[in-house]
Amino acid sequence: MSESSAEAVVSAASVAAASAGNWRKAGVVGAAIGVVAAGAAAGVAIERLTVGRGMRQKARLALDSTGPYGALRGTPGKAYADDGTELYYEVDDAEPQAPLAPRRRRLFGRKAPAPVTVVFSHGYCLNQDSWHFQRAALRGVVRTVHWDQRSHGRSGRGKSQLDDETPVTIDQLGRDLKAVIDAAVPEGPIVLVGHSMGGMTVMALADQYPELIRDRVVAVALVGTSSGRLGEVNFGLPVAGVNAVRRVLPGVLRALGQQADLVERGRRATADLFAGVIKRYSFAGRDVDPAVERFAERMIEGTPIDVVAEFYPAFTAHDKTAALARFAELPVLVLAGVKDLVTPSEHSEAIADLLPDAELVLVPDAGHLVMLEHPEVVIDRLADLLMRAGAVPAGATVGAYGSTSSTAQPR
Repeated sequence: MSESSAEAVVSAASVAAASAGNWRKAGVVGAAIGVVAAGAAAGVAIERLTVGRGMRQKARLALDSTGPYGALRGTPGKAYADDGTELYYEVDDAEPQAPLAPRRRRLFGRKAPAPVTVVFSHGYCLNQDSWHFQRAALRGVVRTVHWDQRSHGRSGRGKSQLDDETPVTIDQLGRDLKAVIDAAVPEGPIVLVGHSMGGMTVMALADQYPELIRDRVVAVALVGTSSGRLGEVNFGLPVAGVNAVRRVLPGVLRALGQQADLVERGRRATADLFAGVIKRYSFAGRDVDPAVERFAERMIEGTPIDVVAEFYPAFTAHDKTAALARFAELPVLVLAGVKDLVTPSEHSEAIADLLPDAELVLVPDAGHLVMLEHPEVVIDRLADLLMRAGAVPAGATVGAYGSTSSTAQPR
């Protein structure tokens, strides 16, 4: 690490320490930056990378120069939230007249699917590209919409947060999703798919717009998400560590958010350290493609620390358990990684308990970013959900797609 880089890290820690009150709290700060950026808590013991530094550097260079993951682009569009925030989305249209490619036949058979639109909502500190594999599999087969949540990806910074310092809420995200639907899917049946914070956004939409769910939504997929009680998650830490983190984290985040430029210098200077944290809280397996790891890092690193700080309090206040009843009559997929430390699979099981007709799929060797770690499982189950919703022919065969589908455990 260069001298200037080291100074940046020390300075960032010092600022946060001054706000938090003492140097003991500052000891948590370095871990907190990276862990919170991964959608977790802070204070974790950093595990070493399981691939060599040289291999990882090559993967980083290859990805940053060519971008094989996250390079899919669609027809761009803009929606505007109720506070004027610009929300960016892209549409991939179906191609009913296109020749049936092998993947299309494998997923859906030979008959063209019904004209539904699948709307994908991403998670905290990610962007629409987190659905890369699922987008690639469904491209041209069904119409899809991928959008960036406010202050993430290509969407604008939340105007209420910038102008009035209004706290972000999950309800606001639900209204944002409604604005995107109004702009990108003004008519026709909809399938809602949400990961982590995106799943909470879908629940908030249902809570505030029950008529939309009743009249237009034909299926829902909730991936690695929670309907509430996130304040009880221990993130794989011992009780003492969790309690300490919960005491200092709000103050630390406020301090970091107020010194965003300085903290970003520290994050860049300690990229390899944060890569280990991101890997621990994103993936469960030890043989994840280094390029996929770097892809996840790049999305998370692209989320400014003030945005990380801005969104975090919304999760402890999130409670949309009652809103799940809006989905009771619909085909629902609830899917989670068994080793998810951010939104533990028990939260998905709790959702499925309230939706007894839902399909619950637990993927044993998967962490929080299950759609990147085991994309074939998520693709298979989404294809089956579309079939159950009547969007694809009932005779479609999807079970043979992917090499790890057999590891999923449907309830």
